[in-house]
Amino acid sequence: MIKTLLRCLVLVAVPALCAPAIAAEPAAPHPGEKVYREVCQACHMANAKGAEGAGRITALAGNSNLAYPEYPISIVTGGKGAMPWFRGQLSDQQIADVIGYVRTHFGNKYKGKVTAAMVVENGAPVQLRDER
Repeated sequence: MIKTLLRCLVLVAVPALCAPAIAAEPAAPHPGEKVYREVCQACHMANAKGAEGAGRITALAGNSNLAYPEYPISIVTGGKGAMPWFRGQLSDQQIADVIGYVRTHFGNKYKGKVTAAMVVENGAPVQLRDER
């Protein structure tokens, strides 16, 4: 009986030990992550919790204003208060990607894809910066 159990154990264990390890492929980063890190993070912070000092930078983490993508689209494209507009500095696709990223990260779990077409439809018109 012991020999039979050992044979069964060998039949199960040896193939598992000899099988090549299956490496999990790393998940592709969200397309908006790079824009967030390079543009937004400077003010909204790496954890998206915003900041206070000379002014108040809105927290994006857990922000219920992100529930409907039209709101962040209008802010990112048209600016508001200390928040500059990025229409003309970022492409419509980059704006859509970064809004989609923020809406699904930092504790936010808002559904629905944000597209460049939505940015075109709901965004502020391109503004020219005053270069005086």
